[in-house]
Amino acid sequence: MKSAVLLASAAVLALGAAPALAATPETAAASPAASSDPAKSGKYGEWGVALENRDLAVKPGDDFDKYASGKWLAKTPIPADRAGVSSFLELYDRTQDNLRALVTKGDSTKYGAFYKSFMDEKGVEARGMAPLLADIAKVRALESKRDFARFMGTTNGDYGIAPFNWGVEADTADASMTVLWLYQGGIGMPERDYYLNTRFAPQRAAYKAYIARTLAKLGEPNAAAMAGKVFALETAFAQKSWPAADRRDVDKVNNPMSSLDLAQYAPGIEWNAFWEGAGVPAQKRLIVSEKTAVRDIAGVYANTPLDVLKAWQMFHIADGASPYLGKAMVDSRFQYRKTISGVTSILPRWKRAVSQVDASMGELLGQDYVKAHFPPRAKAKMEELVANLKLAMADRIKSNAWMSEPTKASGLEKLAKMDVMVGYPDKFRSYDALKIDAGDLYGNVQRAGKFDADYNLADLGKPVDRKKWAMNPQTINAYNGGLENKIVFPAGILQAPFFDMEADDAVNYGAIGAVIGHEIVHGFDDQGRKIDATGAVRDWWTKEDNDRFIKEAKIFGDQYAKFEAAPGQFVNPDLTMGENIADLGGMLVALDAYRKSLNGKPAPVIGGLTGEQRFFLAWAQVWREKNREDAIRSQITSDPHSPGRFRVLGPLANVDAWYDAFGVKPGDKMYIAPEKRARLW
Repeated sequence: MKSAVLLASAAVLALGAAPALAATPETAAASPAASSDPAKSGKYGEWGVALENRDLAVKPGDDFDKYASGKWLAKTPIPADRAGVSSFLELYDRTQDNLRALVTKGDSTKYGAFYKSFMDEKGVEARGMAPLLADIAKVRALESKRDFARFMGTTNGDYGIAPFNWGVEADTADASMTVLWLYQGGIGMPERDYYLNTRFAPQRAAYKAYIARTLAKLGEPNAAAMAGKVFALETAFAQKSWPAADRRDVDKVNNPMSSLDLAQYAPGIEWNAFWEGAGVPAQKRLIVSEKTAVRDIAGVYANTPLDVLKAWQMFHIADGASPYLGKAMVDSRFQYRKTISGVTSILPRWKRAVSQVDASMGELLGQDYVKAHFPPRAKAKMEELVANLKLAMADRIKSNAWMSEPTKASGLEKLAKMDVMVGYPDKFRSYDALKIDAGDLYGNVQRAGKFDADYNLADLGKPVDRKKWAMNPQTINAYNGGLENKIVFPAGILQAPFFDMEADDAVNYGAIGAVIGHEIVHGFDDQGRKIDATGAVRDWWTKEDNDRFIKEAKIFGDQYAKFEAAPGQFVNPDLTMGENIADLGGMLVALDAYRKSLNGKPAPVIGGLTGEQRFFLAWAQVWREKNREDAIRSQITSDPHSPGRFRVLGPLANVDAWYDAFGVKPGDKMYIAPEKRARLW
């Protein structure tokens, strides 16, 4: 199932952002075993930090991640069915238990019926491949490339694939209106590098074998030979595709044209038939995100024989449908997918079922989740924290030493107009028109996917509904809406260790406060700063301010380029710059807000720790994690977020107050001289 990418919409967490770890029912949102008391209870120490996880043999200035979490890192195993473990995943696990309690109500709710259909393993096995083969027959019957293009247009939200993905988002010129966005696509592996980089040779071999197995199951003669042709097609698509770092550059992806312009620019595909299948009328204005890639991928498509295209399509229909078929298809898919994440065991069926219901009917499930698990006082407290963080960000803009007054004024205007949404949407979407059958898992997933795609497409050409959410209330994440100039904090993330009504204020500011700051600063990171107060893409900086920003960002990026995440593979600062800036700026804004919350009084000392020490420990606790090497390589290749370890080390080394709080001195491994620290926000 495909979905559009939100331009400049930046989530705070890596999970769900990395294609290799995102919504795949075998490994998605993999939750850890309950390896510590906080994982079971949600209570971190007496006041919000589990101090027993520290390794006091490590100097804070040498490795703050190991100082804060070293004992946890040493004692916590990665279960066989998980790509990694982390504080975030402990919270995810607890939330999944809560969601399971809701969906196991059986047929009394629509989402309960969906869950029941997933758990009906005997029924799924009895139906075998019959549901899939009906869809495969439609592809076999296609007689021309025009017919094939029309069919590809129908795959949005359905099993299947196209060389391009598309969706409805705000317009870059007038963010109050929606337009169609078109993106590169056509590949089945997580990112172009998997096809092109020698380090991913094992994954390529596993993928080619999976294609061959799948085509054989579909009755394709000479399945191995055809699998080679399908893989060669995707490799050609990958060669024409843009790298992940280029795809997050607002200037590069802002390529407006009309439907007629697109057909002339990229003539390799029968666009009229394609859009007819998608139900999209001719557009006077659409945004072609990866412009040259779309043109060149269309050229590859034009030169590919129809029989190869049909085999490619049939494989991807089967691949997308496999998690909802019998065990043989599930296992075959997992045999490949596990090479991406490094897991050795598939998730229990109930976890896959809850994840699927959450993905398919999230707001319906979320409505009941917030009633049971998100009290009004938590919403009120969060709104208070957000207001405090916005005030702190305003002060930081005003006092910025390298920014001119006109740019400051524009920045303050953008901040003032930034909408804040906490917990859940003001109005939940209706699922009344979605048909769910407790005896039809395959059809439920298919209908839910089309229902969601149609929901998105219905907005085309209409005013942007800024009240709509791109995440479910129970999602453990947060995001900045980019062109919508809003920040959103679902109820799911508003739990320990991120947020706890009973925790010390320093901890809440160091955890959820820094997350709030993170999302605010996304509006002013290396891409968000190209978007003005209305959400339009516009350069509101003076040239001098722009030059100074780029200089400081390079200093910051050069630090991250030295972080070796896996043997021989380093953090890509061009890909991660926005998230890294948001981490550093968010922490600084949260620290300012914490200091203001003291109203001039000294912070209390708790457990022998000052307020600012507790603040920084809370930050480190939030991002503690350990992952399998394959999962790390996937993240480094495709995810704009740095691994958790470097989200601890990277920002802190540039925060003067951290040096003061822990007595970090020259000679300590993390020490950076004051004049060499990055000074952004």
